[in-house]
Amino acid sequence: MKHDAAIDSRTADLELERAVALELLAYCESREWAGVDPYDGLNSKIFQALPVLDRRLPRLLLTQALKRSPINIRPLLRVPPTQNPKALGLFLMSLLKFTKLGLLNREDQLWSVVERLEALRSRDTSYWCWGYSFAWQTRTLLVPRGFPNLVCTTFVANALLDAYKQTGESRFLVMACSAAEYLLNELYWTDGGSVAGFGYPLPSMRNNIHNGNFLGAALFCRVGKETGEGKFIEPALRVARYSASRQKQDGSWAYGEAPSQEWVDNFHTGYNLCALRSIARDLETPEFDSCVRRGFEFYRSHFFLKDGTPKYFHDRTYPIDIHCVAQSIITLLEFKDLDPTSLPLARSVLSWAIKYMWDARGFFYYRKLRTCTIRTSYMRWSQAWMLLAISSLLCESEAEAKRSHTDDSLSSLKAKVC
Repeated sequence: MKHDAAIDSRTADLELERAVALELLAYCESREWAGVDPYDGLNSKIFQALPVLDRRLPRLLLTQALKRSPINIRPLLRVPPTQNPKALGLFLMSLLKFTKLGLLNREDQLWSVVERLEALRSRDTSYWCWGYSFAWQTRTLLVPRGFPNLVCTTFVANALLDAYKQTGESRFLVMACSAAEYLLNELYWTDGGSVAGFGYPLPSMRNNIHNGNFLGAALFCRVGKETGEGKFIEPALRVARYSASRQKQDGSWAYGEAPSQEWVDNFHTGYNLCALRSIARDLETPEFDSCVRRGFEFYRSHFFLKDGTPKYFHDRTYPIDIHCVAQSIITLLEFKDLDPTSLPLARSVLSWAIKYMWDARGFFYYRKLRTCTIRTSYMRWSQAWMLLAISSLLCESEAEAKRSHTDDSLSSLKAKVC
């Protein structure tokens, strides 16, 4: 009886997950994959109409004010929704999974996203590469809207590789290879010794952002495996080895090497771990196994409360961020073989998010703070990531069901033979 009750409960949860996924997909498609972003304050038409404000400090203040505001005041500042290439890359990954699941109603949904990615490639360069749909001010410099960068280009290129493997369309592989060439020729750097990395957010910046390093190295390995191009492998290993060497004794990584980048957070740690797993898989190497194991042990023990609530930082609960929810699910799925509690925890994380951060209008909220919930709908930061996380979990649930059916069939056959 308990087994039957558990099956009924899992079936109900799966139906809810599928319903939320389809509602979220419909929400995103109905808006043509466009929306606002936590960092899009400089897209304000009012701000742009006042040149006196176009300086470092006002740009920083506006961006942070909009990001932190519990109320979405972008309509007042005339910040338009935009299609963000990174979000489109995530949507493409999700739509490919929906296709596998038989949940995509029309094939043109997928191809429309590909067309937008082609149209939004960064200009004034011969490479296929992408940047954000907004200008953004760092502490020291302004990154122009659409200027190609490591993270945006890497996610889009990985989506194109997924599309190539699923559809066989060779142009997707050509585009992904061009993106890897961009990283190699324009962003990759080394001091001639053990230090190596990728320039981020601009090519001229010889900093070391570890998640960016791992993401770029993982893309090199994927492209190298698909094409047989050996020129990507040595730089990939140099970068990955350097950032792996910067892992702390407890298994964590700081965000970066600068004094202002010493925090440890959920989703960037998840990027590191998933990218290292990808590198090991594509190169068929155990070199990073101990690094990955220590990193995942830290991740698993520091970023979750008992009820499945995913934390942003390793040492405090708030804010609870929807991007951390999504990356938690993706990371836990990647490591389900390493820890048998990972898959149940991934489902608990999603269950928590549906309970506390899902809006009946078809989208997920941005953040829960100690005193309030920021209900703004962000297309890249929130919806694109959650669609990928849920579609990934649904694919795992289907694979699990197939394995269970196969095991039952084998057991039945053995019983008959005996």
